Amino acid sequence: MNLDLYKLEKIIKLKFKNQKLLKQSLTHKSYDSKDSNEKLEFIGDRVLGLVISKKLYEKYPNDKEGSLDKKLASLVNKKKCLEVANSISLKKFILAGNPKKSEYIEDKIVSDACESLIGAIYLDRGLDVATKFILNLWNKHIDLSEEAYIDPKTKLQELSLKNFKSLPIYKLVESSGPKHKPIFKISVRLKNSKMVKGIGSSKKEAELNAAATLLKNFIKKWTGSTKVI
Repeated sequence: MNLDLYKLEKIIKLKFKNQKLLKQSLTHKSYDSKDSNEKLEFIGDRVLGLVISKKLYEKYPNDKEGSLDKKLASLVNKKKCLEVANSISLKKFILAGNPKKSEYIEDKIVSDACESLIGAIYLDRGLDVATKFILNLWNKHIDLSEEAYIDPKTKLQELSLKNFKSLPIYKLVESSGPKHKPIFKISVRLKNSKMVKGIGSSKKEAELNAAATLLKNFIKKWTGSTKVI
């Protein structure tokens, strides 16, 4: 057994039946394009959403759908997955970039690996074990979700619909960098507003940064207040 995999199993208190599945969950496409963790991430994202949705449904029986949606979004986004991944030191186990070189691993790769690890656990040990793993790491965040974080993109959309009856317009301006360390530049504007740009290691992150900048720069002009919600 690979020593690093053994260390990770000790951290997460879970032993894999199929060690290859665990290794694949930690393998970014920049390291091995044929046996990467992309499909496991796809599965893990769905399993995470299902488990957290069920937990929120049980914990907040009086909440309406909209409130549960916002809580869910705050608990399964890339930022939260990164936070959870860091709590188990997942970054140091990830295989990314040129195996002959020491590569800096982007936050997005780490958060994606968190989801792919969940996918691997689900395939290897089943839903019950995956559920236990997720709740062990997410329960404290769920307990703090009474006042759910609303991301800048959602805030901007709500503001745009309320004031202009239209959605914000996002556009990819530029993409650069290697596959394992991409950089995206996204622009956003509202009706009658100037275009504002945001940069991130993923399109979603760039959109969030662009939305945050637009909110910061123009919210007072639109509403006469600095308060968004």
